[in-house]
Amino acid sequence: MQKTTLEQWRMFKAVVDAGGFNQAASTVHKSQSSIHHAVSKLEESLGVKLFEVEGRKTVLTEAGKLLLRRGEYLLDEVSRIEAVAESVSSGVESELRIAVDGAFPQTIVYQALEKVSSLFPQIRIDIIDTVLSGTNELIQNREADIGLSGFQMPSGLNEEICTLEFVAVAHKDHPLHQFDRPLSYEDLKSYRQIITRDSSVEKRASENQRTAGWQGSEQRWTVGSLRASFDLISQNLGFAWLPFPLVNDVLEQGLLKRLPLTEGAFRSASFYLNYQDKDQVGPAAREFIGELRLLTLDMPTSEN
Repeated sequence: MQKTTLEQWRMFKAVVDAGGFNQAASTVHKSQSSIHHAVSKLEESLGVKLFEVEGRKTVLTEAGKLLLRRGEYLLDEVSRIEAVAESVSSGVESELRIAVDGAFPQTIVYQALEKVSSLFPQIRIDIIDTVLSGTNELIQNREADIGLSGFQMPSGLNEEICTLEFVAVAHKDHPLHQFDRPLSYEDLKSYRQIITRDSSVEKRASENQRTAGWQGSEQRWTVGSLRASFDLISQNLGFAWLPFPLVNDVLEQGLLKRLPLTEGAFRSASFYLNYQDKDQVGPAAREFIGELRLLTLDMPTSEN
């Protein structure tokens, strides 16, 4: 026989998230006395003190901190069960939210989604542009159902969907092409490099932003998307490593040229199809995943 209830755990977490009983009352739209009662019953049932008062602040005890982690896991599991039940009862999901790293070929995503829309015309599709850690952050925060990312998730499911090549490029008239010889990283240092910023809110707020590849130029411009980086390179305003599918056409046209580096002229990166819970993947999402697998088989590479 369980001694505690989900409602008590919810009220406990509400107090923690809001920073106090009075603030929690406004957040969950319950009276302060009912929240006090729920937390008191939880403490009584568990035989531990969850909060203590320090001045005007209500803070967690050490036992409270430990049980909070367990409680969050419990509430998260309940949310997942409810989401699965909703998916089962409704059949097809009403919305499909897909977070896509800007390096992933957008045309492949659009083609796969066109097939999904033809089969499920009533479904709403939300495509969210991300960079580096941003995709997985949205999945972890349950703001996206599926993600295409260059990074595996620490939890959840990851399926390697393809390998992308990034090539060092600059405009055909860039001074680096005037050397008429193989280039080293030392040659690059005196010229402007275009770098793409991590779209993860958490990473941007910390000093541990994820980066990819060499970033040793003395002058660097940081932009928020690979499209912006591509535009700057096309206007002869710097050099960068860009995904080969993004620059393939302009390389063939001659507007951009590869930098003839002695090392590091291109690099490969695995891309992953990430999602939090396999049981919550509905029929529309499964159709998208299946189409994506097929389309990536014909993705252009520098060896084609």
